[in-house]
Amino acid sequence: MLALAGCMTVPQRDVQEVGAKLPDQWGDGQAFNQPVPEQWVKTFGDSHLQALVDVALANNYELKAAAARVDAALAQARIDGSGRWPQIFFTADHQQVQIREAGFGSSRFGVFEALFGMSWEIDVWGRMRDFHQGSVLEADAINSDFYGARLSLAARVAQSYFELTEAKLLVAVVEQSIRDRTIIANLVRGRFQRGLVRGLDVRLALTDLANAEAELKEARNLLQSISRRLEILLGDYPAGQEMASTALPPLPDAVPAGLPAELLERRPDVIAAFKRLQADDLRTVSAEKLRLPRVTLTAAGGTRSNDLTELIDPRSAAWNVFAGLMQPLFTGGRITGEIFRNKALAEEALNLYKNTALNAFREVEQALAAEEWLRQQEVALRKAVEQTESSQKLAVYSYRQGLIEIITLLDSYRSTLNAQMAHLAVTRQLLSNRVNLYLALGGHV
Repeated sequence: MLALAGCMTVPQRDVQEVGAKLPDQWGDGQAFNQPVPEQWVKTFGDSHLQALVDVALANNYELKAAAARVDAALAQARIDGSGRWPQIFFTADHQQVQIREAGFGSSRFGVFEALFGMSWEIDVWGRMRDFHQGSVLEADAINSDFYGARLSLAARVAQSYFELTEAKLLVAVVEQSIRDRTIIANLVRGRFQRGLVRGLDVRLALTDLANAEAELKEARNLLQSISRRLEILLGDYPAGQEMASTALPPLPDAVPAGLPAELLERRPDVIAAFKRLQADDLRTVSAEKLRLPRVTLTAAGGTRSNDLTELIDPRSAAWNVFAGLMQPLFTGGRITGEIFRNKALAEEALNLYKNTALNAFREVEQALAAEEWLRQQEVALRKAVEQTESSQKLAVYSYRQGLIEIITLLDSYRSTLNAQMAHLAVTRQLLSNRVNLYLALGGHV
């Protein structure tokens, strides 16, 4: 029996066993191997952003729900560990007893009882200890989930804030484009009145102006939509209040990404997955020990008397103590089923851990790679904005001189607006990708 108990050991798991060989450094050779910043929100140098993140961490209801799940898990771990200790109870009651005697009628009297009881399963093989430790690890996993939720919330606030600022800047760009197009429409109308252009030119200019006004309404709708989404993250009523900055912050310096192996001990979701694997291993060993005998100790005692005052008389007390041994012989397959179920759950947890870890590496590699081509795209679009703005000025001059048609002039304005919008978008994408990188690396907030 001791040999059987000895072979029921918990598997020794290695956090770096993820089903693939880990590289010594990230695929992007430009990634620094220094530790990841502890407070990544501060790297953007935006006090307004920091304030919004602090409010969200204090007031977000999803995060509060995650915190409640941690409390519930800790309470469950306490419940699961209670069986390792003696269970002591006390009962007190009063009974009315009536006795009928042949030929003498009946008599009634009251009986007072005060009883103590104790039951204790002695955890000889560590079965209940293993089960309790599994619950503790599950609570640790849920606590890691909570920190992952904090990190995810901060990332969502930052990304929404950047999107909101982009939307505000987009509104300003479209408004300026409308003012420019209004000038052009007035120019064309004046030239039409002087007989220099056809009426079609006026119609085309006014149509182009109307399209720009429609784009402005769409941009303003996007602005209020993002505002409401951000307010929900802050735990506020979605009133659509403006919270955007007047400019997007500059992209922080290249982020230190650390070593790939360090990610496994830093990302909350990876840590949670590994702890759940360990918990399932412990539950499996605990289930295997159900085959071993159980040693129980029970005790009961108390007093019973017709008179309440006599309950405290030691002479009326009676006690008994029992020690028992129970060996499962036939349970209809319950124990075997419990063992197989827990082994299957442990196998599931192992594969989920490997998948979680590999996806964590993918997210880091993808974010590192995306930053490089987004930087290149930002440079190209910045040049495109400069070129389209110069082309727009030249087109206005050429139209005044009668060198180009109205279509060419209007195309120059549309090209300028599209280039400005694309440059705003890629600038925001750079910031959002940096947030994704911090999130993938498991940075703290």
